[in-house]
Amino acid sequence: VTNDEMCDVCEEKGGELIEAAHTEIGWSCYRCDNLNLLLTEEEMGLLAESFKQSKVSPESQLSLEDFLSYKRLASQQEGVQNHSEEQEERDALQFAALDPEKTGHVEWADFLSHESILLLQRTRTQNSLLHLLTGKERERARAAFRALDQQGDGLLSEAECRRTQHTWFRKRHKEATSCSVSISHVGPMSENSPASSSSTSSRGQEKVLLSVEPEEPSRTVNWLTFLRENAIYILAARPNSPAIHLKPLA
Repeated sequence: VTNDEMCDVCEEKGGELIEAAHTEIGWSCYRCDNLNLLLTEEEMGLLAESFKQSKVSPESQLSLEDFLSYKRLASQQEGVQNHSEEQEERDALQFAALDPEKTGHVEWADFLSHESILLLQRTRTQNSLLHLLTGKERERARAAFRALDQQGDGLLSEAECRRTQHTWFRKRHKEATSCSVSISHVGPMSENSPASSSSTSSRGQEKVLLSVEPEEPSRTVNWLTFLRENAIYILAARPNSPAIHLKPLA
């Protein structure tokens, strides 16, 4: 029996966003949903300075051009002189992931979460990111690993590990309110499963983002490596917003 009044991440009871608990997005309390709170004071200062130098106004909505302009300036601040067309395309795809309802703009809260996650990815080790996961998130990741480990040898191919980043934390639009499938039930999705029946355009974009590189049969991934490499995506997938805060690279 699932208690829909509990935060989907830390399982504390709350009185807000109860309606979201009945959607495939689920809901989490303010502490779990606000990814900016995962940052240290020093990291928050770095992010605030980046916004200031890029002239991004707090609490503002960002258009695609605003988002791309910020990314170009952020690259220059990091010492990257040439912001390639390939990187620009990835940024545009990330913008689309942050705007799944195609409103033409990204809300401040989603932009802040996205930038907070990227900063965590740059400043923290994979081991330190593990400490940010809740017990419930670890259990779901373990269930996903076991479901993929069809050989029962405790090892996955690198391609299988990478594919989970595109599938098991995939979010859906707010209007998808069916209770039959939830992102809370983590596991690999088949093409015909209800959770994979998104719009044709969404499926098309997913195919573009999926890696087309040949699988490297020599490299296998054990449970601990699997958890380390997916920790940042688990954090980015915390609910409340249909936006995908960290779209895996192609």
